[in-house]
Amino acid sequence: MMKNGKVFLVGAGPGDYRLISLKALECIRRADTIVYDRLADSRLLREARADVELIYVGKASSDHTMRQEDINQLLVDQALAGKTVVRLKGGDPFVFGRGGEEALQLKAAGILFEIVPGITSAISVPAYAGIPVTHRGVAASFAVVTGHEDPDKGESSIRWDKLATSVDTLVFLMGVENLPHITASLIANGRPESTPAAVIRWGTKPEQQTLVTTIGRAAQEAARQGIKPPAIFIVGDVVNLREQLAWFDKRPLFGKRILVTRAREQASLLTEKLEALGAECIEAPAIKIVPPDSFAALDAAIDNLVTYQWLIFTSVNGVDYFYRRLWAAGFDSRALAGLQIVAIGSQTADRLRAKGIQADVVPLEFRAEGIVAAMRNKLQPGAKVLIARAAVARDVLPNQLRELGAAVDVVDAYRTEIGDADGAYLARELAAGRIDLITFTSSSTVTNLLDILGPQGATLISQAKTACIGPITAVTCQEHGIETDFIAGEYTIQGLVDAIVSAVTGGKEA
Repeated sequence: MMKNGKVFLVGAGPGDYRLISLKALECIRRADTIVYDRLADSRLLREARADVELIYVGKASSDHTMRQEDINQLLVDQALAGKTVVRLKGGDPFVFGRGGEEALQLKAAGILFEIVPGITSAISVPAYAGIPVTHRGVAASFAVVTGHEDPDKGESSIRWDKLATSVDTLVFLMGVENLPHITASLIANGRPESTPAAVIRWGTKPEQQTLVTTIGRAAQEAARQGIKPPAIFIVGDVVNLREQLAWFDKRPLFGKRILVTRAREQASLLTEKLEALGAECIEAPAIKIVPPDSFAALDAAIDNLVTYQWLIFTSVNGVDYFYRRLWAAGFDSRALAGLQIVAIGSQTADRLRAKGIQADVVPLEFRAEGIVAAMRNKLQPGAKVLIARAAVARDVLPNQLRELGAAVDVVDAYRTEIGDADGAYLARELAAGRIDLITFTSSSTVTNLLDILGPQGATLISQAKTACIGPITAVTCQEHGIETDFIAGEYTIQGLVDAIVSAVTGGKEA
């Protein structure tokens, strides 16, 4: 007899995918099935197993892909099939999340369940808008109220006569569509029209929008500005603190949508840095890092490392793939003893340092000219140099080293392929002007994105500004008729971020 599974009712938090608990992530990673809502950030689903079954049930305001009763039964059925099920819900399962109804149905069916609380939007969204729900001397109490009550149902279950004036701060969830009813009820029951209020849409996310108003003007102004769900409505004198405490939407890149074209496994570093400065990043891998067609040349070079005097790594990828083959041959970092190591770029040097290797040379300029200049006085005539790099790369560096009298072997440590970015989606977003900036971190990200976008690629890319990690990448853009707006002063990810911030803020410090 098959043993029943278990259901975890998990709160995904208010919108920012990083506002999730460690336990919630553990549940996502071990789930057989994830049943999720519109408000659960899709990036959380990347934490799931490759073989997980994903079931989308919608739950947008007044537009449910699946009825709540059917969701309840779905959870039961999945658990009866022996599955470990995660019901991933925006916010907290028990704060207007209908988690109680789901738990009761599971209980009735004899299914084991656990509740994994989430950060509710009732406190987190105001916090991201710089509005504390309580504050000494301003508000000693707060209440969380549904804003989704049907005003035509007859008798309200909300005691407006008690609520309107007895609580300092009122937070209405899912209330933007009922603002006329909510504000009229508050005013009719004694809350002054002049009471400060705020409507916050898409709170904690890069597209967060905050309208500061009063109870008397809130419904009219929200309608005029076209504020739609999901949004919360907060009432009370604490709203005035936003003028001093606003932080989230004051960051230098807030509101900017930036396309990150790096390989998926490497995009996170750039994304994290840009998002920390307020940007919304769209990860659209234009390249994929894969093994070379053959490791024969690299393996042969590793077997003969003692014959070389110099070893040059041109990227983090080169380090990673070189070490995989080094270990496969039964060696470790000790095999590099006696070699002069060159790391092109601070990140490459950092990756070597993580392997226990301190690079002897880290050129200040990450172009062939800078590398040759850094090695010129150290390179002996006839010295053997090994360069481990990507297949199909520029030959400027090896050629210039040969002109200095070096014997240079170039081996393919890895190669790049076109990535799996969704070309149709990107074309729509670019054509509609919904992408502000595209980042290019190598020439291959440029050429591959053009291939992904198709014949109109250059035209579509021109709808946004572009930022290149260095002049070589910028030249590739130019060769394809793409204007480069910003070039990193230092050819690193941090240099790229600094160039973007400087351009957006007019040179002000982030």
